[in-house]
Amino acid sequence: MAKNIHEIEVEIKGKKWEDAIDAAFNTAKLKVNIPGFRKGKVTKEVFIKKYGVESLYYDAINDLLQTEYPKVLKDNKLEPIINPNIDVLEVCDHCCKIKFTITTRPEVKIKKYKDLKVKKDAVKVTNEEIDEEVKNLQARMADIVIKEGKIENGDIAIIDFEGFKDGVAFEGGKGENYSLTIGSNSFIPGFEEGLVGLKSGDEKDLKLTFPENYHSEELKGQKVVFKVKVHEVKTKKLPELNEDFFLDLGMEGVKDEKSLKEVIKDQITARKDYEADNKYIDALLEEISKNTEVEIPDELVEEEIDKMVEEYSRNLQMQGMNLDAFYKFTNSTEEQLREQMRNDASIRVKYRFMLEEIVKLEDIKVTKKEIDEEIKKAAKAYNIPEEEFKEHIGGTDMIEYELQMRKAIDVIKK
Repeated sequence: MAKNIHEIEVEIKGKKWEDAIDAAFNTAKLKVNIPGFRKGKVTKEVFIKKYGVESLYYDAINDLLQTEYPKVLKDNKLEPIINPNIDVLEVCDHCCKIKFTITTRPEVKIKKYKDLKVKKDAVKVTNEEIDEEVKNLQARMADIVIKEGKIENGDIAIIDFEGFKDGVAFEGGKGENYSLTIGSNSFIPGFEEGLVGLKSGDEKDLKLTFPENYHSEELKGQKVVFKVKVHEVKTKKLPELNEDFFLDLGMEGVKDEKSLKEVIKDQITARKDYEADNKYIDALLEEISKNTEVEIPDELVEEEIDKMVEEYSRNLQMQGMNLDAFYKFTNSTEEQLREQMRNDASIRVKYRFMLEEIVKLEDIKVTKKEIDEEIKKAAKAYNIPEEEFKEHIGGTDMIEYELQMRKAIDVIKK
């Protein structure tokens, strides 16, 4: 058995067990109806004769756990990291024996966490990247105008379409006055490309094949024909880089093309530096992980998977989808999703143990002033009162923990 797994047996007998049975009876008698007695007034002897003393064991044990478990932790100086496993070894009318299996923080052995020879990627921003972002800004502020002529990549085609398999229209394959941006890859491969070169009023039959990994079992890998009619072609008219454009942008410090490109360069640099820093931290943690020994409880991995599934669900909701729809769309199950997340969850837990150990080794402390400043800064960022933020985050202990993790990361970065 691992050193961090503690099995402790407790025997409860005599008056303490009798009192627990009495307490369970006093609760149970309020819920039963027995002829000859007003509700809640049945005697213990009559109750036991009708239902048996065994019917009180479950509630009696549950009641005792509220006091016995904290006592076990205190007496044995244990700090659990997950809920205990509780086994009832023996129970009768005069005693019960309970076994607590308590998991505490495992021993973490880190052989090396400094001077790791891991380098952070240099951040470089090219003129091409800046020009591309300027074009993106222009595109977002572009006017949509009717186009006379043929459809090109980037144009918007207003179309009617209907899909047929073996000459029969299939469900979900029809649309009228549908606005399709060419090059958006909204449709299956070949559909948008097949419209390039058409103009308003043109009709065309597109002979296509659905991808093998398409979500619909009836259509994956199937040959189909889409009958398409083009009603209208639109295109984006980009605004000129003039005074009106810079004013409409509403970006602080931007008054001309030069200042715009400077701001964009700073934004891209900041984004790339953030990404490079995260990649650097991941590389450092991975390197430390190679030199770390720790036994990770399966229960903690399952808890981490629970959190990851919740995160995934929130991300799907932001995209207008939920988990049930995702499982149906991908022809998958929750069990498969959890299994896909298992390795990453195990890594997350291991990294957390490593950083907690570095906090111990480095004797990292967080001051009240630092906690207060973090609360103030975060509450301002979320635009909520400080007390509300503290409650939302789970109290100052969680903030202290987060700051300790950041300081531990700073140690390995240095």
